[in-house]
Amino acid sequence: MIRRPPRSTQGVSSAASDVYKRQDLVCFETDIKSGQHSVITAKSDTTPPDFETGVLNVLEKGNVDPSEIDFLAHGTTVIINSLTERKGVKVGLITTKGFRDSLEIARGNRPDFFNLHYQKPVPFVPRYLRRELSGRMSYQGEESEPLDMSPLPNILNDFKSEGVEAVAICFLHSYANFAHEEIVMKEVKKLWPEVAAVASHQITREWREYERTSTAVLSAYVQPAAEKYLKQLASGLSEKGFIGSPYIMQSNCGVDSLESVSRIPITMVESGPASGFWGAAELGKLIDEPNVIALDIGGTTAKCSLIENGKVKIMTNYWIERDEKSAGYPIMVPVVDLVEIGNGGGSIAWVDEFDKLHVGPQSAGAIPGPAAYGKGGEEATTTDANLQLGRINKDYFCGGSIKADMKSAKSSLEKVGKGLGISPTEAARGIIRIANNNMINALKLVSLNRGFDPRDFVLVAFGGGGGMHAVALAQELGVKKVVIPAAASVFSAWGMMMSDLRRDYFITHLADLVEGAGTDIESAFSEVESQAISQFKSEGIQEKNIKFMRYGNFRYKNQEHTTEVQLSSGSISDQQIVEIERVFHETYEHEYTYRLDMPVELVGIHVVATSEVGKLTMKEMPSSGAIAEEARKGDREVDYALEGSHNARLYDGEKLKPGMEFIGPAIIEDSGSTSVVHPENKVYIDGYSNIHIEL
Repeated sequence: MIRRPPRSTQGVSSAASDVYKRQDLVCFETDIKSGQHSVITAKSDTTPPDFETGVLNVLEKGNVDPSEIDFLAHGTTVIINSLTERKGVKVGLITTKGFRDSLEIARGNRPDFFNLHYQKPVPFVPRYLRRELSGRMSYQGEESEPLDMSPLPNILNDFKSEGVEAVAICFLHSYANFAHEEIVMKEVKKLWPEVAAVASHQITREWREYERTSTAVLSAYVQPAAEKYLKQLASGLSEKGFIGSPYIMQSNCGVDSLESVSRIPITMVESGPASGFWGAAELGKLIDEPNVIALDIGGTTAKCSLIENGKVKIMTNYWIERDEKSAGYPIMVPVVDLVEIGNGGGSIAWVDEFDKLHVGPQSAGAIPGPAAYGKGGEEATTTDANLQLGRINKDYFCGGSIKADMKSAKSSLEKVGKGLGISPTEAARGIIRIANNNMINALKLVSLNRGFDPRDFVLVAFGGGGGMHAVALAQELGVKKVVIPAAASVFSAWGMMMSDLRRDYFITHLADLVEGAGTDIESAFSEVESQAISQFKSEGIQEKNIKFMRYGNFRYKNQEHTTEVQLSSGSISDQQIVEIERVFHETYEHEYTYRLDMPVELVGIHVVATSEVGKLTMKEMPSSGAIAEEARKGDREVDYALEGSHNARLYDGEKLKPGMEFIGPAIIEDSGSTSVVHPENKVYIDGYSNIHIEL
């Protein structure tokens, strides 16, 4: 990102937050003459329904002139919010004759299995808007019945009369041959040019009929709103003088062009968490810690992901609104492999009919918010508990932007304590311990449950609440070190500036790992890579700047699901087939603790195509020679729940310099986050201003 001399804006990114309705900004500048780097951060309110106004506002608040920006990356929660709040458009579905009800039949593996009154989630397209066309492709992509287009005009006329604004197209076995979908798509645009339309093959080329249909429908559901938002964003930036084209953060930890995302906006469904986890992976490389457990704690949720050898795992088995009582809805797009739970700063504490304390998943949200916000909230939250225990500074609440209502906070905790027969302080300790336990279970799901020992990893914690709970969680897991990134509260926005232009291609391709299979598998990969090169070239990216990574999804013969294995570079030969099979056995045993003496088959290929478009180059600063005492701002009595109360030293996070060291108990405060350092923890600040806490 180039700002005109004498300064250079090397990177600008913004990320919208759905919980406290904030828009985060990170701007990276370089002074051309001196070479000195500086980082600008800012926050402003989001502005629904005109979300692009929030982006322009946060640029203004950060004193960033759009005309001086050469590269801008943007992440948004517009897509996930539209889905969960049901603010999309009316969708019509066109599918293969006999399959209109696959969307409603869904899957039988419901989570609430013993509930005799269980009801499946309501489809996004009612039955009267699900229409069929005759025609059939086989699973091998061969046409077994020609497509009958004669009913299509009447179908579209019916859709118009019913107020349909978007059309989803999904035919049986179109992952193997999408010719029928392509024909229908072209005719829909010819007969009804103004309608938003999407075909399943544009999004995914993997099998599983229900999942593909759901993905096409949900993409159509949000497409008009997403297209409008992205168009207005580009227009608003252009009017302010921005001469480039913004890049949009994807759920696969990469950015993509605004034009590409506008066609398939569903790929943005988890763009916020993805940028944070990618940032954690890049940070791990900077500090020579490639094995990372990343934890993002916000106002409503906590999300975590495991990064091994600097690589973030991407999968397509993603579901929204899935919990212990609902199966949710599948979206078959590349999404960072994560676990999300309803625990954050606004999570409400409550006592059930058996006098048992719970925290979350209900949240106080932004309005009324935690009781301490003084906006009418009466329920105790994790934030209120942290204030009561002195872990959050009541005189510097939300960076001093809000005066903490300690009377309301204590009153809310008294109500919880009364239900348990304990004091408000004891109730606060219980809330913190249970919130931590909930997050421990989530962290175990991405580590221990998948065959990884947390002791081999560092915990990188970010978001507004990451530093508040990280040490307690690390102690429970046995993690060797906690790292709190610089500007942790806007770390997801920083992660966008470390992202490449990235596209993931998942293609179903069946092949037994036997002698002679190498040529067939190599041909499948080469075909996908050629398609990717053509796409990138059409957008002005030279072939020499495109990099590929290959993965294969393998399984033992006759199994249902697969295990992904990264393949070595170079053409796949019969000699490599033996090595691929060996690596699969090892990967499978690592995850499931056993291996089988059975034939192995390839089920699908996964190609990752990347190209650098504006990635930051971070410069490590030398030790300043300053001592930590220079950043100290006082002392405060802090209750550490399990370790009791201690007189903790308080440090101004914005005054901590590279090379500073100190020992806990301590509290580090900046305008966006608070980090709790437990007794005997050793702290030092690295050359990138990250906080390292050794347990």
